[in-house]
Amino acid sequence: MTCDRAAAASSLDGSFIDESLVSRLVHETPQPDAVLVRDVLAKARALGGLSLAETACLLRVDRADLVHEIFAAARKVKDAIYGKRLVLFAPLYFSSFCTNSCLYCGFRRENREPRRQLSLEEIAAETRALVDQGHKRVLLIGGEDDEHAGVEYLLRAIETIYATGTDRGDIRRVNVETAPLDVDGFRQLKSARIGTYVLFQETYHRKTYAFAHPRGPKADFLHRLFAMDRAMTAGIHDVGIGALFGLHDYRSEVLSLLLHAQHLEETFGVGPHTISVPRIEPAAGAPLAQSPPCPVRDEQFKQLVAILRLAVPYTGIILSTRESAALRGELLDLGVSQLSAGSSTEPGGYSSASDRCATRQFAIGDQRPLDHVVADIVRHGYIPSFCTGCYRKGRTGQDFMDLAKPGLIRSHCLPNALLTFREYLLDYATPGTRELGEQLIREQLDTEVPAALRGPVDKALARIQDGARDIYF
Repeated sequence: MTCDRAAAASSLDGSFIDESLVSRLVHETPQPDAVLVRDVLAKARALGGLSLAETACLLRVDRADLVHEIFAAARKVKDAIYGKRLVLFAPLYFSSFCTNSCLYCGFRRENREPRRQLSLEEIAAETRALVDQGHKRVLLIGGEDDEHAGVEYLLRAIETIYATGTDRGDIRRVNVETAPLDVDGFRQLKSARIGTYVLFQETYHRKTYAFAHPRGPKADFLHRLFAMDRAMTAGIHDVGIGALFGLHDYRSEVLSLLLHAQHLEETFGVGPHTISVPRIEPAAGAPLAQSPPCPVRDEQFKQLVAILRLAVPYTGIILSTRESAALRGELLDLGVSQLSAGSSTEPGGYSSASDRCATRQFAIGDQRPLDHVVADIVRHGYIPSFCTGCYRKGRTGQDFMDLAKPGLIRSHCLPNALLTFREYLLDYATPGTRELGEQLIREQLDTEVPAALRGPVDKALARIQDGARDIYF
């Protein structure tokens, strides 16, 4: 897309999020019968995605037997595209300073809790702490405050993360979730070798958005909505969108996420690389976090995750540590393909050398260390993946989708997941986790890796056993 076209797009009113259409679909879609639901699920199992109307149909299902059929279809679609791998990462919070007044966030500017921004030395300490857990991928994230953390600070922080390592390894991929930038700012992020740029609209319902964001630069709905257009115009091929479930009717948010994805695909030829599905969790000094306007029950949450998997089969779905360990385990089968683990939501939260900051963005539901999460994933039959190969091989954006849609990306992703998992088992895992993991690697090598690749993957695994690291296909 040319800059002229991007400028034209940016001058629009955001009407691609058609609230009247979304409202009609939510409130006027009739309760579907079993025949219609099964027809929609048959289409979804063919990996072609779903229309807005078909998605609205599934969002209306409340019969337990049909909900179970939705879950079964989501498991089938997830397995067909992603196999048994599950990507792991951790957030690295750089600052709790923020100029916004978001009513659901612990960082909101009215809060009087102590604030902190990490120095580059402290970012290096946090990075070493994450590496020593076993992480290879981080999400750099913090409050919106240009005075304390503008683009230049972000660039130095990214450079510091990539340059910092220990004798046990280093971070191989930095994703970024930060305030919307202009095109030039996004170009600078692109030059810093970021992976995915992530930004949540929070809610696509404008009246709710205005209520939840009364003051600060984030109050500008359209500036935030078109951030992904600017990022992709700047050459960032992989972007991640999301909604904060609990602010508005969850069915409306699901349909609006699909409209946003459709807009990006129509404008740039490729939709979002990921969709995140956070729910509001308690946060100090944040009134909406204590009493969400539209709370989403666990069963509704599981259903919306499964429906998203069916609607956008080739888009990654990210689940954070907001959720409990038990619920996260259930959601592995229903569509989630990326998990944060061993997370802290405060600046300096990983490094024992850092003073702990009282301000957290939100409360964490799953507080288990990374090794416990890894062991649990293995018990569910999944390979924990720390792979960053696609980004360094240039398999991003349209190139990634060109491989994903015919099923070819699995020939890279599963082998790379196995290789990075063996690295983790040898360098970081407890003995019990290592035993479980090695058994699963052998099972996956024998049953899931294509026969033509089995020999090369086995040799690469042996090289890692002998001390080689960072091998990828």
